[in-house]
Amino acid sequence: MNEISVREQQVLDRIERARRRRPRVKEDRITLAHGSGGKATQTLIEAVFVDAFSNPLLDELDDAASFSIGGSRLAFTTDSFVVSPLFFPGGNIGDLAVNGTVNDLAVSGARPLYLTAGFILEEGFPVADLRRIVASMRDAAFAADVQIVTGDTKVVQRGKADGCYINTAGVGVISYPTKLGASSVQPGDAILVSGPVGEHGVTVMLARGELDIEADLESDTAAVHGLVASLLAATPGVRVMRDATRGGVATILNEVAKAAEVVDEDQVPVGTEVRGASELLGIDPLYVACEGRIVAFVSGDSASAALAAMRAHPLGASAAIVGRVKADPPGLVLLNTVFGGTRICDLLVGDPLPRIC
Repeated sequence: MNEISVREQQVLDRIERARRRRPRVKEDRITLAHGSGGKATQTLIEAVFVDAFSNPLLDELDDAASFSIGGSRLAFTTDSFVVSPLFFPGGNIGDLAVNGTVNDLAVSGARPLYLTAGFILEEGFPVADLRRIVASMRDAAFAADVQIVTGDTKVVQRGKADGCYINTAGVGVISYPTKLGASSVQPGDAILVSGPVGEHGVTVMLARGELDIEADLESDTAAVHGLVASLLAATPGVRVMRDATRGGVATILNEVAKAAEVVDEDQVPVGTEVRGASELLGIDPLYVACEGRIVAFVSGDSASAALAAMRAHPLGASAAIVGRVKADPPGLVLLNTVFGGTRICDLLVGDPLPRIC
Protein backbone atom coordinates (compact mmCIF):
# COMPACT_ATOMS: atom_id res chain seq x y z
CA MET A 1 0.00 0.00 0.00
CA ASN A 2 1.53 3.32 -1.05
CA GLU A 3 1.62 6.51 1.02
CA ILE A 4 -1.43 8.04 -0.65
CA SER A 5 -3.51 4.91 -0.05
CA VAL A 6 -2.47 4.86 3.59
CA ARG A 7 -3.60 8.45 4.03
CA GLU A 8 -6.89 7.74 2.30
CA GLN A 9 -7.51 4.75 4.55
CA GLN A 10 -6.76 6.83 7.62
CA VAL A 11 -9.35 9.40 6.53
CA LEU A 12 -11.93 6.67 5.91
CA ASP A 13 -11.24 5.08 9.29
CA ARG A 14 -11.61 8.46 11.01
CA ILE A 15 -14.94 9.10 9.29
CA GLU A 16 -16.23 5.66 10.20
CA ARG A 17 -15.28 6.12 13.88
CA ALA A 18 -17.07 9.48 13.94
CA ARG A 19 -20.22 7.93 12.47
CA ARG A 20 -20.29 5.20 15.10
CA ARG A 21 -20.24 7.68 17.97
CA ARG A 22 -23.49 8.38 19.78
CA PRO A 23 -24.81 11.80 18.62
CA ARG A 24 -24.30 14.50 21.25
CA VAL A 25 -25.19 18.19 21.20
CA LYS A 26 -22.12 19.99 22.54
CA GLU A 27 -23.58 23.51 22.52
CA ASP A 28 -25.44 24.91 25.53
CA ARG A 29 -27.79 26.95 23.34
CA ILE A 30 -29.45 26.54 19.95
CA THR A 31 -27.68 28.24 17.04
CA LEU A 32 -28.80 28.98 13.47
CA ALA A 33 -26.69 26.02 12.36
CA HIS A 34 -29.09 23.70 14.19
CA GLY A 35 -31.78 24.59 11.65
CA SER A 36 -29.61 24.38 8.55
CA GLY A 37 -30.20 20.78 7.50
CA GLY A 38 -26.50 19.89 7.87
CA LYS A 39 -24.51 18.04 10.51
CA ALA A 40 -25.67 20.30 13.34
CA THR A 41 -29.32 19.65 12.46
CA GLN A 42 -28.73 15.93 12.12
CA THR A 43 -27.05 15.80 15.51
CA LEU A 44 -29.84 17.81 17.17
CA ILE A 45 -32.53 15.56 15.69
CA GLU A 46 -30.83 12.32 16.68
CA ALA A 47 -29.49 13.39 20.09
CA VAL A 48 -32.60 15.21 21.32
CA PHE A 49 -35.75 14.34 19.37
CA VAL A 50 -35.12 10.77 18.25
CA ASP A 51 -33.60 10.01 21.64
CA ALA A 52 -36.82 11.15 23.32
CA PHE A 53 -39.46 10.01 20.83
CA SER A 54 -37.84 6.92 19.27
CA ASN A 55 -40.25 4.55 17.51
CA PRO A 56 -40.07 2.46 14.30
CA LEU A 57 -41.71 5.13 12.11
CA LEU A 58 -39.66 8.05 13.39
CA ASP A 59 -36.39 6.15 13.40
CA GLU A 60 -36.50 5.79 9.61
CA LEU A 61 -36.00 9.58 9.36
CA ASP A 62 -37.80 9.78 6.01
CA ASP A 63 -39.43 12.92 4.63
CA ALA A 64 -42.78 11.42 5.64
CA ALA A 65 -43.84 8.59 7.92
CA SER A 66 -45.62 5.78 6.06
CA PHE A 67 -48.06 3.38 7.72
CA SER A 68 -51.20 1.34 7.06
CA ILE A 69 -54.71 1.92 8.39
CA GLY A 70 -57.67 -0.21 7.36
CA GLY A 71 -55.85 -1.64 4.39
CA SER A 72 -54.72 1.75 3.06
CA ARG A 73 -51.10 2.86 3.04
CA LEU A 74 -50.75 6.48 4.12
CA ALA A 75 -47.94 9.04 4.34
CA PHE A 76 -47.90 11.80 6.95
CA THR A 77 -45.50 14.73 7.19
CA THR A 78 -45.07 18.18 8.75
CA ASP A 79 -42.87 21.19 8.05
CA SER A 80 -42.34 24.75 9.29
CA PHE A 81 -41.39 27.79 7.23
CA VAL A 82 -39.45 30.84 8.45
CA VAL A 83 -38.07 32.16 5.15
CA SER A 84 -36.72 35.71 5.10
CA PRO A 85 -37.84 37.79 3.26
CA LEU A 86 -41.44 36.60 3.16
CA PHE A 87 -41.80 37.65 -0.49
CA PHE A 88 -39.17 36.87 -3.12
CA PRO A 89 -39.00 36.57 -6.92
CA GLY A 90 -41.02 33.54 -7.97
CA GLY A 91 -42.94 33.02 -4.74
CA ASN A 92 -43.52 33.75 -1.06
CA ILE A 93 -43.77 31.93 2.24
CA GLY A 94 -47.34 30.85 1.42
CA ASP A 95 -46.84 28.84 -1.77
CA LEU A 96 -43.50 27.66 -0.37
CA ALA A 97 -45.32 26.11 2.60
CA VAL A 98 -47.86 24.30 0.43
CA ASN A 99 -45.33 23.10 -2.14
CA GLY A 100 -42.84 21.98 0.49
CA THR A 101 -45.36 19.74 2.23
CA VAL A 102 -46.81 18.39 -1.01
CA ASN A 103 -43.27 17.51 -2.11
CA ASP A 104 -42.42 15.65 1.10
CA LEU A 105 -45.48 13.48 0.53
CA ALA A 106 -44.79 13.03 -3.18
CA VAL A 107 -41.21 11.80 -2.82
CA SER A 108 -42.49 9.26 -0.30
CA GLY A 109 -44.54 7.75 -3.12
CA ALA A 110 -47.83 9.23 -1.94
CA ARG A 111 -50.59 11.15 -3.71
CA PRO A 112 -51.03 14.27 -1.55
CA LEU A 113 -54.60 14.82 -0.33
CA TYR A 114 -55.03 17.12 2.67
CA LEU A 115 -52.97 19.79 4.42
CA THR A 116 -53.11 21.74 7.66
CA ALA A 117 -51.97 25.34 8.05
CA GLY A 118 -50.78 26.89 11.30
CA PHE A 119 -49.85 30.60 11.46
CA ILE A 120 -47.74 32.44 14.03
CA LEU A 121 -48.23 36.15 13.37
CA GLU A 122 -46.46 39.12 14.91
CA GLU A 123 -48.50 41.96 16.33
CA GLY A 124 -48.56 44.74 13.73
CA PHE A 125 -48.21 42.45 10.70
CA PRO A 126 -50.09 44.00 7.74
CA VAL A 127 -53.40 42.28 6.97
CA ALA A 128 -52.81 42.99 3.27
CA ASP A 129 -49.61 40.93 3.39
CA LEU A 130 -51.45 38.11 5.18
CA ARG A 131 -54.17 38.12 2.51
CA ARG A 132 -51.49 37.94 -0.18
CA ILE A 133 -49.82 34.97 1.52
CA VAL A 134 -53.11 33.14 2.03
CA ALA A 135 -54.12 33.73 -1.60
CA SER A 136 -50.86 32.19 -2.79
CA MET A 137 -51.47 29.18 -0.53
CA ARG A 138 -54.96 28.80 -1.99
CA ASP A 139 -53.61 28.93 -5.55
CA ALA A 140 -50.77 26.51 -4.80
CA ALA A 141 -53.16 24.05 -3.14
CA PHE A 142 -55.51 24.23 -6.13
CA ALA A 143 -52.62 23.62 -8.55
CA ALA A 144 -51.49 20.60 -6.51
CA ASP A 145 -55.06 19.27 -6.18
CA VAL A 146 -54.95 19.25 -2.38
CA GLN A 147 -57.20 20.87 0.21
CA ILE A 148 -56.26 22.82 3.33
CA VAL A 149 -58.76 21.36 5.79
CA THR A 150 -57.76 22.61 9.25
CA GLY A 151 -55.34 24.97 10.94
CA ASP A 152 -54.51 27.30 13.81
CA THR A 153 -53.56 30.94 14.36
CA LYS A 154 -51.50 32.50 17.13
CA VAL A 155 -50.35 36.11 17.57
CA VAL A 156 -47.25 37.10 19.55
CA GLN A 157 -46.16 40.53 20.76
CA ARG A 158 -44.45 42.99 18.47
CA GLY A 159 -40.75 42.16 18.20
CA LYS A 160 -41.23 38.53 19.27
CA ALA A 161 -41.35 37.11 15.72
CA ASP A 162 -40.48 38.14 12.20
CA GLY A 163 -43.87 38.92 10.73
CA CYS A 164 -45.21 35.49 9.87
CA TYR A 165 -44.20 31.87 10.39
CA ILE A 166 -46.19 28.97 8.91
CA ASN A 167 -46.40 25.32 9.90
CA THR A 168 -48.03 22.81 7.58
CA ALA A 169 -48.76 19.11 7.84
CA GLY A 170 -50.00 16.80 5.13
CA VAL A 171 -51.41 13.36 4.52
CA GLY A 172 -51.51 11.33 1.32
CA VAL A 173 -52.28 7.84 0.10
CA ILE A 174 -49.56 5.50 -1.20
CA SER A 175 -50.37 3.26 -4.15
CA TYR A 176 -46.82 2.51 -5.35
CA PRO A 177 -46.33 -1.21 -4.56
CA THR A 178 -42.69 -1.02 -3.48
CA LYS A 179 -41.58 0.67 -0.28
CA LEU A 180 -39.17 3.49 -1.08
CA GLY A 181 -36.22 4.01 1.22
CA ALA A 182 -32.48 4.57 1.45
CA SER A 183 -31.99 0.97 2.61
CA SER A 184 -32.98 -0.28 -0.85
CA VAL A 185 -30.17 1.58 -2.67
CA GLN A 186 -27.66 -0.84 -4.26
CA PRO A 187 -24.33 -0.64 -6.10
CA GLY A 188 -24.98 0.02 -9.77
CA ASP A 189 -27.93 2.34 -9.13
CA ALA A 190 -28.06 5.64 -11.01
CA ILE A 191 -28.51 9.05 -9.36
CA LEU A 192 -30.73 11.58 -11.14
CA VAL A 193 -31.43 15.25 -10.45
CA SER A 194 -34.61 16.68 -11.98
CA GLY A 195 -33.31 20.13 -12.91
CA PRO A 196 -30.97 23.05 -12.23
CA VAL A 197 -30.01 23.26 -8.56
CA GLY A 198 -29.68 26.16 -6.12
CA GLU A 199 -32.16 28.57 -7.69
CA HIS A 200 -34.36 28.99 -4.63
CA GLY A 201 -31.54 29.56 -2.15
CA VAL A 202 -29.68 32.08 -4.27
CA THR A 203 -32.90 33.92 -5.16
CA VAL A 204 -33.85 34.35 -1.50
CA MET A 205 -30.36 35.44 -0.52
CA LEU A 206 -30.26 38.11 -3.22
CA ALA A 207 -33.81 39.24 -2.33
CA ARG A 208 -32.55 40.25 1.12
CA GLY A 209 -30.78 43.17 -0.51
CA GLU A 210 -27.68 42.77 1.63
CA LEU A 211 -25.42 42.09 -1.35
CA ASP A 212 -24.76 44.29 -4.35
CA ILE A 213 -25.48 41.48 -6.79
CA GLU A 214 -28.12 41.53 -9.49
CA ALA A 215 -29.34 38.42 -11.28
CA ASP A 216 -32.33 37.53 -13.43
CA LEU A 217 -33.31 34.68 -11.15
CA GLU A 218 -36.50 33.27 -9.60
CA SER A 219 -37.15 30.61 -6.99
CA ASP A 220 -37.87 27.15 -8.37
CA THR A 221 -40.65 26.59 -5.80
CA ALA A 222 -43.15 24.15 -7.30
CA ALA A 223 -45.15 21.05 -6.41
CA VAL A 224 -43.37 17.99 -7.83
CA HIS A 225 -46.15 15.43 -7.37
CA GLY A 226 -46.86 15.29 -11.11
CA LEU A 227 -43.19 14.77 -11.93
CA VAL A 228 -42.94 12.03 -9.31
CA ALA A 229 -46.08 10.32 -10.60
CA SER A 230 -44.62 10.27 -14.13
CA LEU A 231 -41.36 8.80 -12.85
CA LEU A 232 -43.05 6.08 -10.80
CA ALA A 233 -45.31 5.16 -13.72
CA ALA A 234 -42.35 4.85 -16.07
CA THR A 235 -40.30 2.30 -14.15
CA PRO A 236 -40.53 -0.05 -11.14
CA GLY A 237 -36.82 0.58 -10.51
CA VAL A 238 -37.13 3.65 -8.29
CA ARG A 239 -35.31 3.03 -4.99
CA VAL A 240 -35.74 6.31 -3.11
CA MET A 241 -36.47 9.98 -3.80
CA ARG A 242 -35.84 13.18 -1.88
CA ASP A 243 -36.67 16.82 -2.52
CA ALA A 244 -33.49 18.84 -2.18
CA THR A 245 -34.41 21.63 0.25
CA ARG A 246 -32.15 22.70 3.15
CA GLY A 247 -28.57 21.69 2.46
CA GLY A 248 -29.28 21.10 -1.23
CA VAL A 249 -28.39 18.08 -3.33
CA ALA A 250 -25.18 17.38 -1.40
CA THR A 251 -27.07 16.85 1.85
CA ILE A 252 -29.53 14.47 0.18
CA LEU A 253 -26.65 12.42 -1.26
CA ASN A 254 -25.11 12.08 2.19
CA GLU A 255 -28.41 11.18 3.87
CA VAL A 256 -28.96 8.35 1.41
CA ALA A 257 -25.34 7.16 1.23
CA LYS A 258 -25.02 3.58 2.42
CA ALA A 259 -22.60 2.36 -0.21
CA ALA A 260 -20.37 4.80 -2.07
CA GLU A 261 -21.80 7.42 -4.40
CA VAL A 262 -19.68 8.83 -7.21
CA VAL A 263 -21.04 12.07 -8.67
CA ASP A 264 -19.69 13.90 -11.70
CA GLU A 265 -19.64 17.61 -10.90
CA ASP A 266 -19.91 18.65 -14.55
CA GLN A 267 -23.12 16.62 -14.96
CA VAL A 268 -25.02 18.41 -12.19
CA PRO A 269 -27.29 21.02 -13.86
CA VAL A 270 -26.51 24.50 -12.54
CA GLY A 271 -27.83 27.69 -14.17
CA THR A 272 -25.44 30.43 -15.21
CA GLU A 273 -26.89 32.95 -12.75
CA VAL A 274 -26.68 30.52 -9.82
CA ARG A 275 -23.14 29.52 -10.68
CA GLY A 276 -22.03 33.14 -10.97
CA ALA A 277 -23.71 34.27 -7.76
CA SER A 278 -22.38 31.21 -5.90
CA GLU A 279 -18.83 31.99 -7.00
CA LEU A 280 -19.18 35.57 -5.78
CA LEU A 281 -20.61 34.37 -2.46
CA GLY A 282 -17.99 31.63 -2.10
CA ILE A 283 -20.53 28.80 -1.79
CA ASP A 284 -21.00 25.49 -3.61
CA PRO A 285 -24.32 25.23 -5.55
CA LEU A 286 -24.57 21.59 -4.49
CA TYR A 287 -25.30 22.76 -0.93
CA VAL A 288 -27.84 25.45 -1.88
CA ALA A 289 -31.54 24.81 -1.30
CA CYS A 290 -34.01 23.97 -4.05
CA GLU A 291 -37.80 23.92 -3.63
CA GLY A 292 -38.91 22.23 -6.84
CA ARG A 293 -36.21 19.65 -7.56
CA ILE A 294 -35.93 15.99 -6.66
CA VAL A 295 -33.01 13.60 -6.38
CA ALA A 296 -33.91 10.06 -7.40
CA PHE A 297 -31.98 6.82 -7.02
CA VAL A 298 -33.05 4.21 -9.58
CA SER A 299 -31.77 0.80 -10.60
CA GLY A 300 -29.06 0.96 -13.23
CA ASP A 301 -31.16 -0.76 -15.89
CA SER A 302 -33.98 1.74 -15.31
CA ALA A 303 -31.84 4.87 -15.64
CA SER A 304 -32.70 5.64 -19.27
CA ALA A 305 -36.44 5.17 -18.75
CA ALA A 306 -36.35 7.28 -15.59
CA LEU A 307 -34.46 10.08 -17.33
CA ALA A 308 -36.86 10.07 -20.27
CA ALA A 309 -39.86 10.22 -17.93
CA MET A 310 -38.39 13.17 -16.06
CA ARG A 311 -37.51 15.07 -19.22
CA ALA A 312 -41.03 14.56 -20.59
CA HIS A 313 -42.44 16.57 -17.66
CA PRO A 314 -42.11 20.39 -17.58
CA LEU A 315 -40.41 20.33 -14.18
CA GLY A 316 -37.86 17.78 -15.35
CA ALA A 317 -36.93 19.12 -18.78
CA SER A 318 -33.31 19.62 -17.69
CA ALA A 319 -33.02 16.41 -15.68
CA ALA A 320 -29.66 14.63 -15.73
CA ILE A 321 -27.97 11.46 -14.54
CA VAL A 322 -25.30 12.86 -12.25
CA GLY A 323 -23.70 9.77 -10.73
CA ARG A 324 -23.70 6.11 -9.79
CA VAL A 325 -23.68 4.06 -6.62
CA LYS A 326 -20.59 1.90 -6.10
CA ALA A 327 -19.65 -0.65 -3.48
CA ASP A 328 -16.59 1.10 -2.02
CA PRO A 329 -15.73 3.08 0.00
CA PRO A 330 -18.96 2.55 1.97
CA GLY A 331 -20.96 5.57 3.14
CA LEU A 332 -19.03 8.25 1.24
CA VAL A 333 -20.06 10.65 -1.51
CA LEU A 334 -17.15 11.22 -3.89
CA LEU A 335 -17.24 14.08 -6.37
CA ASN A 336 -15.34 13.89 -9.65
CA THR A 337 -14.44 17.54 -10.07
CA VAL A 338 -14.34 19.54 -13.31
CA PHE A 339 -10.56 19.77 -12.83
CA GLY A 340 -10.11 16.02 -13.10
CA GLY A 341 -9.61 15.29 -9.40
CA THR A 342 -11.80 13.67 -6.75
CA ARG A 343 -12.95 15.06 -3.41
CA ILE A 344 -15.24 13.95 -0.61
CA CYS A 345 -18.61 15.71 -0.72
CA ASP A 346 -19.49 15.70 2.98
CA LEU A 347 -22.29 17.23 5.04
CA LEU A 348 -21.71 20.82 6.09
CA VAL A 349 -22.05 21.63 9.79
CA GLY A 350 -24.39 24.53 9.03
CA ASP A 351 -25.97 26.18 6.01
CA PRO A 352 -24.19 29.09 4.26
CA LEU A 353 -27.65 30.56 3.58
CA PRO A 354 -29.81 30.49 6.75
CA ARG A 355 -33.61 30.90 6.76
CA ILE A 356 -34.04 29.87 3.16
CA CYS A 357 -37.30 28.00 3.73
